[in-house]
Amino acid sequence: MPIKPSRALLHPLRKLAALALIALLLPLAAVASDVTGVGITAIQIPDPVSGKPTEGYVFYPSSQPTHGSTAIGPYDVAATPDAPAIPGAKPLVVLSHGNGGSDLGHHDLASYLASHGFVVATLNHLGDYFRDTSQVGHIEVLAGRPVQVKSAITTLLDDPRWKPLIDPNRIGVAGFSAGGYTALMLAGAKPRFVRFVAFCQRYPHDRDVCGHAAEFKAAAAKQGKTMEQVLEDMQGQLGKYGDTADPRVKAAFAMAPMSLIFDEHGFDQVHIPVFLYYGQNDKVLPPEANARHIQPLIKTLAGVKVVPRADHWVFLPPCSAELAKEIAPMCADPAGVNRAKVHEQVNADALAFFRKTLDVKAP
Repeated sequence: MPIKPSRALLHPLRKLAALALIALLLPLAAVASDVTGVGITAIQIPDPVSGKPTEGYVFYPSSQPTHGSTAIGPYDVAATPDAPAIPGAKPLVVLSHGNGGSDLGHHDLASYLASHGFVVATLNHLGDYFRDTSQVGHIEVLAGRPVQVKSAITTLLDDPRWKPLIDPNRIGVAGFSAGGYTALMLAGAKPRFVRFVAFCQRYPHDRDVCGHAAEFKAAAAKQGKTMEQVLEDMQGQLGKYGDTADPRVKAAFAMAPMSLIFDEHGFDQVHIPVFLYYGQNDKVLPPEANARHIQPLIKTLAGVKVVPRADHWVFLPPCSAELAKEIAPMCADPAGVNRAKVHEQVNADALAFFRKTLDVKAP
């Protein structure tokens, strides 16, 4: 015969059951409280290279829930324009797009980080963005990109609206392709531009990197110089716009970085954590000459991940219908690659990396 609890015990037992239920729900509550709404505001950033302002966006945690997405150009952005910001200093991450990209080219990563407590800034790299790629391959881009990011950081830290929302001691950078190169430069990496020559001899059909090699060679010949001589001249201009490293940056997350121009001493001055991500079958920046080439050279390497079977463009967000028509090759993936799932993992890895390296405590 089962033993029934006495009436005197019923109240304590119910209380214990309630406490157990609360304990089970606490982890879920912690996760829920970590995710907030996301605001987005357009900004202008002085460009030290051209002397003109460039456009960008700030994504930030908001007390206003984000429902659905906002159409901005060809992008569906999971953020609410000018939503109220949650007060208090937060870590900052600046995102750098690839060649010919845009300030919303990695909007999903920006929204994800902002929804988990980060302020995220983006910018258009003048001379190397979707409206104008005229300076690609020139010092204005190769040395100018990291300096443009430095200007974005300074702009936010000097702005009365954004300064109170940013902890100046917790700043990270992330970038894709040429943006990955930019992130590495900000971390202190130093390139050797003459390495372009050997790369294009080895990969002459790589149109994205070497497609204009003949034009550059002809331009050099008009000056009575070889390509090697022109690139050595460019090497001497590396500091033309100021130091390409930024000591304010404490962590760098590089996705499929253009890293073929770093030699065995390219990372001697890198003293902050670096995370590398790349596609296994990247045909634009072959891993053996880029990400895998630099992997053993980075003494502060915090992690490396490979996306199986993926090509270069997997790090761009899943495309809207409009973008799928405009840039179809960049929106397609090899068989067996699910870009949406890849981005879920990349975003989660970026969050974990920046939380650890910028000393951000998860709720």
